[in-house]
Amino acid sequence: MADKVLMKGNEALAEAAIMAGCNYYFGYPITPQTEVAAYMSKRMPKIGGTFLQAESEIAAINMVIGVASCGKRCMTSSSSPGISLKSEGISYLAGCELPALIVNVQRGGPGLGGIQPSQSDYFQATKGGGHGDYKLITLAPASVQEMVDLTFKGFDLADKYRVPAMILADGTMGQMMEPVSLDKGVVNDYAKPWATTGTNNHEGRNVINSLSLSPAQLEEWNIGRYERYKIIERDEVMYEEYLMDDAEICVVAFGIASRICKNAITEARKKGIKVGMIRPITLFPFPKDALKEASKKVKSFLSVELNMGQMVDDVKLAIDCAKPVYFYGRTGGVLMTPDEVIAELEKIEKGEAKQW
Repeated sequence: MADKVLMKGNEALAEAAIMAGCNYYFGYPITPQTEVAAYMSKRMPKIGGTFLQAESEIAAINMVIGVASCGKRCMTSSSSPGISLKSEGISYLAGCELPALIVNVQRGGPGLGGIQPSQSDYFQATKGGGHGDYKLITLAPASVQEMVDLTFKGFDLADKYRVPAMILADGTMGQMMEPVSLDKGVVNDYAKPWATTGTNNHEGRNVINSLSLSPAQLEEWNIGRYERYKIIERDEVMYEEYLMDDAEICVVAFGIASRICKNAITEARKKGIKVGMIRPITLFPFPKDALKEASKKVKSFLSVELNMGQMVDDVKLAIDCAKPVYFYGRTGGVLMTPDEVIAELEKIEKGEAKQW
C-alpha cells in the first residue's frame, strides 16, 4: 500500500487517470472541475502525453472520439452545463461502441445555475443524456479515495464492455481535500482488435462508425448493446450497506449526500430510530437487487439527494413499490445538514412524512 498524500479531489482523480494509462486529455475550464484540466496541463507534458484545451466542450468530446477510435485511453471532464454540450458526442461514443471516461463534477442548475455542489444531473447520467438508445456506466464517488479508485474502475469497465463510463461526482467531492493512497494496483491491458490503426490492408481494415442507413442493422446494433448492458447489470453492481442488519428505515443516498446521511444515521440511532443506508456506488447499473432484498425487512425507504428527487423512481422500481418511499433533498447548490435528515427520519417514525 502506497503512503497516503493529502490531495484535492479533482487533482487526485486526474493523477489516477494518468496512472491508469490515460495519456490523452481534452477539456475546457468550468467551475467546479477546472482543477482537473489545470492538473493535466502540468502533468501530461511531463509523461509524454497530450493535453489540449479545446476551443469548446463540443470540440473536446469530438477529440475524445478520435483518440478512443485508435484504442487509446482518453478522458474529458466538465461540469453540468459543459456535459450538456458534450451530450451529442457522448451519444456518438456509445453509438460507435468506444470506451472513454467522462468526468462530471456537478454544479447547481438548470441552465448556468450556480457553482455550488449538486446532484441534479442524475437523470442525464443514468438515462443516457443524449439522443438514442444507450446507457453510460455511471460511478458515484463519496470520498477523494473513491475519486481515485473509481477512475481506475471506470477506465477498466469502459474497455471491458466498449461502453463510455462516467464519474458522476459533485462540487464537494471535487474541491475537498483528504488523504489518499495512490497505489497503482493492476492496470488491465485489454486487447482492442477493433481499433483503427491506419493499416493499408483493406481486408482487415477497421471502421468506426455510428451511422446505419439500414433500419434492421441499426436495430440489431441497439439490441446487441442492450444485451451487453444486461451483463453489466448482472456482474458490475457496486454498493455499500451501512447498519442495515436491524434497520427499519433504509436511507438511499450517494456521493456527498451519503456522507451527510452517515452522520445523521449515527445520531438518529442514539434516539432509538433503527435506520441504515444503502449507498449506490454504481448508479448504472443500479443496485436493484440489494434494495429489493432490503424491502423484505425494512418498513420504509428515504431517498436523500441534492436535487428534486431524481433517484426516487429508481428506488420505487427496484422494490416494486412494496414499501413507502419518502424523499428529502436540497437543490440549487444548498447542502442539507445531518439535523435536517434526522428531522425527516423522525417524521417517518411518527407517521407524519408524506410519500413522494
